[in-house]
Amino acid sequence: MKFKTLFLTVFALILLSFCPDKKAYQIFDEKGKKSDFKDLLKQAEKAEIILFGELHNNPIIHWLQLEFTKDVFFNINDNLVLGAEMFESDNQLIINEYLGGHYNYEIFKKEAKVWPNNTTDYLPLLDFALANQLPFIATNIPRRYANMVYKNGFTAFNNISDEAKRFIAPLPIAYDEKLPGYVSIKQTAGGHGGDNLPKSQATKDATMAHFIIKNWKQGATFIHYNGTYHSKNFEGIVWYLKRLNPELKVMTINCVEQDKIEELDKEHEGSAHFIVATPQTMTKTH
Repeated sequence: MKFKTLFLTVFALILLSFCPDKKAYQIFDEKGKKSDFKDLLKQAEKAEIILFGELHNNPIIHWLQLEFTKDVFFNINDNLVLGAEMFESDNQLIINEYLGGHYNYEIFKKEAKVWPNNTTDYLPLLDFALANQLPFIATNIPRRYANMVYKNGFTAFNNISDEAKRFIAPLPIAYDEKLPGYVSIKQTAGGHGGDNLPKSQATKDATMAHFIIKNWKQGATFIHYNGTYHSKNFEGIVWYLKRLNPELKVMTINCVEQDKIEELDKEHEGSAHFIVATPQTMTKTH
């Protein structure tokens, strides 16, 4: 009997040794201390605008976005508005028609300028809006206009039509070239694009902030999905939102990949109200 008990104990230990707890993500607060999903939702209760800064090809982050959105809607505020960088403002009519049930997804993806990973990563969010009759806002500037700024700076807007201006933040677009994020993008590019590269980025940030504010109403919660670059360190979209409404309660989430996720790398501390770390080896959606 003793031998049997000893054998079972050893066998259980061997099994446990081959079943380590492989965490897919870890949430940290702004100071770099470990946090959790409950804390994320608790903070969301106080927020009016939530900027979920994602890694575009990370499957865990896209799953978290959907679960977070569901929990906010069902447990915090059903007066919810969704919006995304991944859809350009001149595609709003197509989104509205899809959400209105006028045609199926096969038609939608042919008509709209969807990203390569739209079916796996953003369609679930669109379909959640469809199922619950929520507005979904295309916030990004049409890429042709961002490209014009990349080539010619803000002077590119001097001769565009009033119709075109409907899809862009009100002109002239404010711009602070000294913001660390814009300085960084210029340095990272090694001089390619010159001053126009960060200006092009700024037109995206300004336009996204514009359409967020335009479609948010008092009492609502707006969840916006954007690349983490557009909102980390409380810059980008945040900077423009605060210019439009300094009293706005904005919550930010920054997503990062690290070799190890037990602790937050120092470089990411303070980059958002919450930082979600996933393993560097995480599989990609595209």
